[in-house]
Amino acid sequence: MARRTSRTARTRTSARSAPGTAALTPTPPTAPAGPCPCGRGEPYGACCGRFHTGAAAAPTPELLMRSRYSAFALLDAPYLLRTWAPATRPARLDLDPGTRWTGLEILETTGGSAFHPAGTVTFRARFREGGRDGELLERSRFERYGGAWVYVDGTFPE
Repeated sequence: MARRTSRTARTRTSARSAPGTAALTPTPPTAPAGPCPCGRGEPYGACCGRFHTGAAAAPTPELLMRSRYSAFALLDAPYLLRTWAPATRPARLDLDPGTRWTGLEILETTGGSAFHPAGTVTFRARFREGGRDGELLERSRFERYGGAWVYVDGTFPE
């Protein structure tokens, strides 16, 4: 969820940074009232909030994808950068506050168990931007890095 196409929401990235930069410092977002933005129906703190604060690491690529979606919804760029593979991570991520993320649908997952070094999550994310509805369809790749799942990159299936 980091590239703009005619049907995707705006995010801006800049050149890759070295791991451990100030941009990666944890900054917990303001906790939303009610259920978590990821759509699982759990309270934010018990769902993606625990990953955003660093209290826990997402144990599967699907849960990492859900937590990253929630981070986009909450404009939590530091979390997105921390959970991005160092080889593909941008130095900075400017999220558009005018984009409102309105729903996430997980379509398919592959790999990603405790026994896999990699996995994919295909999802559809819906958003509202500039008074218009849109959606992003992406197949995201995840790998283990330092024992934790990280986002590597994504493709846009037809």
